[in-house]
Amino acid sequence: MPEIMIKTERPFVEELFARYETLIGRDFPGYRNHVYRTITYAMYFLGNAEAHERLVETAFVYHDIGLWTDHELAYLEPSEAVAIADNQKFGLGLDPDLLRGAIHWHHKIFPYTGPNREIIEACRKADWIDASKGILRKGMSKAAIEAVEAAFPNLGFHDTLMRLAKDYGGSTLVGGIKVTLGIVKW
Repeated sequence: MPEIMIKTERPFVEELFARYETLIGRDFPGYRNHVYRTITYAMYFLGNAEAHERLVETAFVYHDIGLWTDHELAYLEPSEAVAIADNQKFGLGLDPDLLRGAIHWHHKIFPYTGPNREIIEACRKADWIDASKGILRKGMSKAAIEAVEAAFPNLGFHDTLMRLAKDYGGSTLVGGIKVTLGIVKW
């Protein structure tokens, strides 16, 4: 595997985010850093291949966006819909099935083995690393995770998820159950 490559500037990510920063509001800094961390992890698993970078960046900008666009705890399908619509509307030129798959399967518990496995699996592992705050490392070194977390601090992202679970679900418990049923894939 290559060394972890930390890019603190991603102009394409910022271009995509520009349309949603106001909507995401106070949650934006934490979500932005979550996106940068997951992109960094996924690109590591893809050998930092530039050919995959635009797809990975797009998938992660949109992967949780349904939390804010649709106020849904079952946010995978709304997130996919926004990503696919923007891909077409703004002529991003990405394979819609691959973009949808990277978003749809990013919470899959077991390894993904379907079409586009390499990219979708890299995205899945990346999100699990970040969702678990590095407890699940998926083969990545603890030092690499610490370097990425130092470059892109959490800024309350995981607290935001708990708040949204409570706000949208009525309570943290009910929201947590709705999130689990709505987004976790086997």
